[in-house]
Order: sequence, then C-alpha cells, then structure tokens
Amino acid sequence: MNGFLNLLKPPGMSSGACAAVVKRLTGERVGHAGTLDPEAAGVLPIMVGRATRLLDHLPDKSKSYAAEIAFSGATDTQDAQGKVTEAAVRVPEREEIEKALCAFRGMILQRPPAYSALKQNGVPLYALARKGQAVETKERKTEIRSLELQEKTGPDGYMLRVDCGSGTYIRTLCHDIGQALGAPAHMRFLLRTRHGAFSVADSVTIEETVQAAEEGRLEKLLLPLDWPLQALPRIVLPEKYVKAGRNGGKLPAGLIPELRDGEKCRVYDENTLLGIVHRDGDVLRFDVGLTGGSEE
Repeated sequence: MNGFLNLLKPPGMSSGACAAVVKRLTGERVGHAGTLDPEAAGVLPIMVGRATRLLDHLPDKSKSYAAEIAFSGATDTQDAQGKVTEAAVRVPEREEIEKALCAFRGMILQRPPAYSALKQNGVPLYALARKGQAVETKERKTEIRSLELQEKTGPDGYMLRVDCGSGTYIRTLCHDIGQALGAPAHMRFLLRTRHGAFSVADSVTIEETVQAAEEGRLEKLLLPLDWPLQALPRIVLPEKYVKAGRNGGKLPAGLIPELRDGEKCRVYDENTLLGIVHRDGDVLRFDVGLTGGSEE
C-alpha cells in the first residue's frame, strides 16, 4: 500500500499512537505530518509506504484550526492540562479582544512552550520540564495568515479561527493574547481543520480505518501519492526518458521550459508518479524519487 490516510485524530491519543495503529493495519512503513498534542483533535495526514518519502517535500504545510481561548487563568503548559500559574482576573469584552488580535496577524514572534516536543541536547523539552528542570526556548518567527474571533463559549471563553504557517503553537498564541490583554488565558480546546491539502471534511476516523482493514478495503481509503502535490506543475516523460526518470537520473530542463531555476515539478511515467524534481540550470534533478530504492 502506498498513499496518504487523512486521519481524524481523536483527543486523548498521541499522533505517534495513531501512526502505530495504521502501521499495524497496513504492515507498511508509515509516518505522519504535523504532530498534534495528545488532547488535540483533527486532521493528521498519515503517510503509508512510499508516501513516507514525501514528508519533507509537501509544498503546502499551512494549517487551519478551531481553538477555544479561556480567560480562566494561565497554565504552565498553556493548555487545559497544565497547572494554573496565573489566576484569572477578568474576562475581556469582545471589542477589546478584537482590537488585541490585530497585533497577532501576519509575521509574529513566538516563544515555543517549555512543554513541547522540541529537543534540547537531544531530550524533548516536555521531559525536562516534567522533571522540574529549567527550559529555555528562543523566539522564532511564524506566520498567522488569518485570525478571527468567533462565538463566545460560556462565561470565560471564545472560539478562534486560525490559519497559519508551519511551526505555529496555537496554545502559545492563546497564552500571548491573554498576556497582551492583561487577562491570563490558556487554550481549552483545539481542532485542526486543515493541513495543507488535507481537510477535516474528507477525513476518516480510527474506527472507520480499523473497520475498513477488517473488511479488506483499507487501501481504498488511501489518497494517491500526488494528492498533496497538485500545486506543483506536472510533466509526463517521453518514452526515451522514462528509464532515467525511474532511476532518479538527471533530465533535460527543456522538458518543461517554463520552469525557472530552483522551482519544482512533478514527474510522471504516464499516470505513475516518479517523484519531484527541481530545475538546476539546463537539467532537472530529483529531490525525491518514488520508484527506485528500498523502503527500509
């Protein structure tokens, strides 16, 4: 089996555990894109078989979320699972929040949370934080493409809709919004509604995946290898270049003259995706090949 499973990750299950279930059901090498915290839910693309080779080559890694910000206090994990570090002082009015959100749109600086999967000297930060060890993270740039305040949720919460670039921490965003308002806050709920080309509307649950495997139709749930690559131009190789293409060899750039230096495109042998290439002067060089080599 080769392709992508657009999985709807349930809350209470780690991204790695979800991938392990799919590995057991398919018997193939698997990987996942865009780790979700265990208590978060939503779109988790699982790569099966040769699709694992595409992990670092997906052209669109932007994401969309529905998140609840709770002005009931700040926590050490910046979500509802942590210990309260700053007590609630007030719940801001909608107009006040709307005004504050302006500063969080576009390119912003974020300091990743101490309780994260980022590593320090090879050790995940959350493991150090749980032991009470000091954890320092550096600010880094991230992009918030869209940030909208939606309905109020109970006495102290609001829903947010966020479109962002890769590497954005939504719980940090909620924490920072609270700090800007002088009203300590954390993230109470998170649903990822989109990851690049994968949408929650087209996702399948763990239960549906297991049932499909039991009924011998799991492969039908897999999206094709080129599903997340549609934004890239496409060329079909003439017969005399197929062997080189299947072996990951250099190809003449004249096959797609409109491609500029450094730009990428998909390469096919008829309907079979061979891989992704980029233009390097007069040749096309493979960034990743999908037909040659071992899966191990």
